[in-house]
Amino acid sequence: MQNENPENTAPATPAAPTAAPAAVPTAQETASVTDHSAVEGATPSAAAETGSESAVPTTSNIAAAAAAAATPTAVPSSVRIEVLLEECIKKNASDIHIQVGLPPILRIDGALQPIQNTPVLTEDMVEKLVFSTLDSMQRETLSKDKEFDYSFSFGDIARFRVNAFNEKGNLAAAFRLIPTKMPTIDELGMPQVVSTFADFPRGLVLVTGPTGSGKSTTLAALINKINMEKSVHIITIEDPIEFTHKSKRSVVVQREVHYDTFSFARALKSALREDPDVVLLGEMRDLETISSAITIAETGHLVFATLHTNSAAQSIDRMVDVFPAEQQPQIRSQLSAVLMAVCSQRLVPAIGGGRVVAAEIMIANSAVRSIIREGKTHQLDTTIQTGANEGMQTMDRTLAKLVQQGTITYDNAREYAVDMHEFERLVKGV
Repeated sequence: MQNENPENTAPATPAAPTAAPAAVPTAQETASVTDHSAVEGATPSAAAETGSESAVPTTSNIAAAAAAAATPTAVPSSVRIEVLLEECIKKNASDIHIQVGLPPILRIDGALQPIQNTPVLTEDMVEKLVFSTLDSMQRETLSKDKEFDYSFSFGDIARFRVNAFNEKGNLAAAFRLIPTKMPTIDELGMPQVVSTFADFPRGLVLVTGPTGSGKSTTLAALINKINMEKSVHIITIEDPIEFTHKSKRSVVVQREVHYDTFSFARALKSALREDPDVVLLGEMRDLETISSAITIAETGHLVFATLHTNSAAQSIDRMVDVFPAEQQPQIRSQLSAVLMAVCSQRLVPAIGGGRVVAAEIMIANSAVRSIIREGKTHQLDTTIQTGANEGMQTMDRTLAKLVQQGTITYDNAREYAVDMHEFERLVKGV
């Protein structure tokens, strides 16, 4: 996978989105998803105008900032939100960072660089940029909670996932570009065995890694494969919704936390009454969501979920350790029965530009299940090393192979290695 956001997801010169009423969310065509941003196919000035008319801010500061955001001439054209989003798409960047005291900054191939010919952002500029992508309810939530996750569509060109937050008393935001084109496992450069995860009839599949490692993209590719090949009922629970799926052979329902449900835990409890075959859980954050995910997998459903962990062994330990000590033996037993596979992935800068995926793959065979049940997760790495004929691979072996193929540099690979000595041994072919 050269980049989390493939180059063919946007035209070379994107068309500016057409204006649409900002206060009325736009429903996605066939998926059961409502886009809750004020910039659903609308220019930022139009979004801000409508939002400022309907907002009932909780503080005078927010009211003043919202009113100022409605003035199209208040910011230079080089820092209008449409211009920044288009620049992100044209440069194939994964993120935009908006912060007082800095120019708008893009993350390209993992490295940060400012957008050329844009000024240092003032407090007023940042407020206008952020508020132009929010409706009145979202502004109130941001004012009250000091941080807010949401997503919006930039016309038909792309979607963005955003976290708006406060830092040193000022607004700031991080925009993540989400391609509109649904990728395939092959296009992502993932090991072919990952595509077989979509064929499991039931159980729990984990995709893990740090923020920005492509977990959501991998899960979207797996859900898309099921959607095209099987007639099943798919329910996704996300915060916020990233990739939008149109029902094809499957019926796809997408629920967004805070808008379509109050929490992951409540949505998971409700999911069992909604006749699901496949459930995608955006993130397992706590004991309640982990317990619910295991229960759903135990009752004969296929569950996909993510964790912010760096390896298969760490993923097992994280899930078990959130439970009280007296419950952990039972959880290990349940987990050993329902776990089907773990894919732990990173995006590593590639030689010549872009990024390539490096993945550790663990398939739950009888040896893996026994290790999990007995709490001997330190032995999982050895089991993965000896399971190559089943499609398993360690992160260090994957990185060494990419170095030997001339895909990534030795120095970059070292930064992602799990066991430095093992990595160096594999690179040398010893």
